[in-house]
Amino acid sequence: MQVVQYYLDQIVDQSQLNVFLEVFSTEALTKAMELDEQLRTRPDAPRGKLFGVVIGIKDVICYKGHKVRAASKILGDFESVYSATAVERLLAEDAIILGSLNCDEFGMGSTNENSAFGPVRNAYDQTKVPGGSSGGSAVAIQADMCMIALGSDTGGSVRQPASFCDVVGFKPSYGRISRHGLIAYASSFDQIGLLTKSVEDAALSLEIMAGPDAYDATCLQEEPVTYSQLFHPSHSSDKPLKIAYIQQCLDHPGLDPEIRENMRAKIDQLTQAGHKVSAVDFPYMDQIVATYYILTTAEASSNLSRYDGVHFAYRAKDTKNLEEVYTKTRTAGFGMEVKRRIMLGTFVLSAGYFDAYYGQAQKVRRILQTTSDKIYEAHDLIVLPTTTSTAFELGAKQDPVSVYLSDVFTVLANLIGSPAISLPLFKHSNGMPYGLQLLTKRGADAALLSAAHQISSMRV
Repeated sequence: MQVVQYYLDQIVDQSQLNVFLEVFSTEALTKAMELDEQLRTRPDAPRGKLFGVVIGIKDVICYKGHKVRAASKILGDFESVYSATAVERLLAEDAIILGSLNCDEFGMGSTNENSAFGPVRNAYDQTKVPGGSSGGSAVAIQADMCMIALGSDTGGSVRQPASFCDVVGFKPSYGRISRHGLIAYASSFDQIGLLTKSVEDAALSLEIMAGPDAYDATCLQEEPVTYSQLFHPSHSSDKPLKIAYIQQCLDHPGLDPEIRENMRAKIDQLTQAGHKVSAVDFPYMDQIVATYYILTTAEASSNLSRYDGVHFAYRAKDTKNLEEVYTKTRTAGFGMEVKRRIMLGTFVLSAGYFDAYYGQAQKVRRILQTTSDKIYEAHDLIVLPTTTSTAFELGAKQDPVSVYLSDVFTVLANLIGSPAISLPLFKHSNGMPYGLQLLTKRGADAALLSAAHQISSMRV
């Protein structure tokens, strides 16, 4: 119980960071007392793999009997009637769910300034953003408010805040963790991910949450690996890796010069350590962000049509007819960024533009997959920066396009469904951290975690 109380105290002491939207204090303490009693009275009884581990969940993941609002006004005080499969599997292993974490509304954003409940602040410098959309999850780990935090990653929403907050951010392969109970933004991109203090914590959590699920037909069907055993001396391997880096990423005009310099130093370090590192050509970097935003906004336009003031949650008052119910509810309930993306998505799906935009973007997505597969034929993984810069000032980026373009290094993994991880390996001369990103082919989560464990011990 003392462990849970410690984290509750941390949340209160650092409330100015605006990390938790709701804290399940009584419930968490009761669960902790039950576990303490089990230890006292039945010390030899079997215990779950996450016995007493304190976890926060992003406010887009359902937990039965608890509010889930996607950091949006349009869901009001909606209470979930079921738990996400990922949450059920954590609870089955004796984890303690501490509360729901702030995020960009419906996961749409890279700064965590789009929440209807105010921005999350970076614990290293409270004038700066934590990244998004899983900014609350990243700061919860950064500021020691819980042991593990669940996020969701549609285009870098776990990895980018991990980079800004100096924590591990892991996005599994698409379909590795069930999306049942994850509020949809873009269904062919969304994946539950993890913010942790170590690669080992991410591996253990994945081991528990991964696996087929009858409620999610997109799940990978193979049974999960015992990922936590990858780092055991009998399983771990320090064999040289075949590593690719994308030359166009290092030459990208938007990349901070110091990040570029340290990336090159890391590449040299990996080479000196015996790994085979080589540059590869990826000629589609200029198309990645546009492709991502065309496809995700189209899916968002469809997915968010259910929030209409009729079926559930918030409904505008003083309406005279059905059209006014729809219009007034969605106008008042959605924030500016969500409305912008719904409108973009509706446009690209509209008659006369579908083939020119959505259809073409799907073709580019296939080309990106084919190009990446060719790289993986000769390499174990790809390394690249997680972000183009370190965390910037709150309110500094008013132009949405500039924010979209900053996703250039993270959206590829979601477009092709591959696992990716951001490792907290660097510190900038401005005092802020940033991460190194690793990608492998879809389904190779074990290989990625093993390589991440190996590389995370090396610092420039």
